[in-house]
Amino acid sequence: MTRPDVPAGSKGSFWRTARAVAWGFFGVRRDKDYQEDIAKLSPLHIVAMGFVGVLLFIGLLIVLVKFAVAS
Repeated sequence: MTRPDVPAGSKGSFWRTARAVAWGFFGVRRDKDYQEDIAKLSPLHIVAMGFVGVLLFIGLLIVLVKFAVAS
């Protein structure tokens, strides 16, 4: 399914989605980047990448806590 407002061949890549989600976690997004991401990235990919990012963040926190408690 193609969206009429997005030119053909301008789909967002895995790395573009990962970058958009990572900057979103930090809360530092430029308006220009935000507008481009809305036009090019799939909402499903953003949600999936966000879920993976949250799981990685929780895993990192667990590892840091175990390291701090073990010391």
